[in-house]
Amino acid sequence: MTPIECIKTRRSIRNFTNTPIPHSVLSEIVEAASYAPSWKNTQITRYIAIEDSAKKAQIAEECTNIYKNNGEIIKRSAMLIAVTIIKNRSGFERDGSFSTPKGTGWQMYDAGIASEAFCLAAWEKGIGSVILGLFDEEKASGLLALPKDRELVALIAIGYPDETPAAPKRKTTDELLTIL
Repeated sequence: MTPIECIKTRRSIRNFTNTPIPHSVLSEIVEAASYAPSWKNTQITRYIAIEDSAKKAQIAEECTNIYKNNGEIIKRSAMLIAVTIIKNRSGFERDGSFSTPKGTGWQMYDAGIASEAFCLAAWEKGIGSVILGLFDEEKASGLLALPKDRELVALIAIGYPDETPAAPKRKTTDELLTIL
């Protein structure tokens, strides 16, 4: 699969088979995602893989009141990936000052790049994913016992796809591109 094919064929998958994901394959995905660019090569993104069905169910039931459908997706996934960052590093200098007018926003940019790299690497391995942003971050962080220097950014439900969604309509290049 070429990079363009991977980008164009990857879909948000919300229904999965119950086939477990081998840890060796997960390691290959994370290793590939580690090549995502980051601010001054800070590499702040960290992943927590939750495959225990009781822990996934607890997160699904206690952390998705904002959007219940995310809880159902989590329960159907083979594994849930908690995407975390090391706080106050990306976009910052060692003295704690900002290097960018984006302030703390740059760390979210880095986490987003790394999350998409993770999802594309997973897709190349035949593993579907959907990035979830609507959940109780504070509650989920507590259930995952995150250290104080970490921040939970997103949850990614992953597994072997049990669906083949059609591509949603895309905006035209003319709508997306301005050349000056």
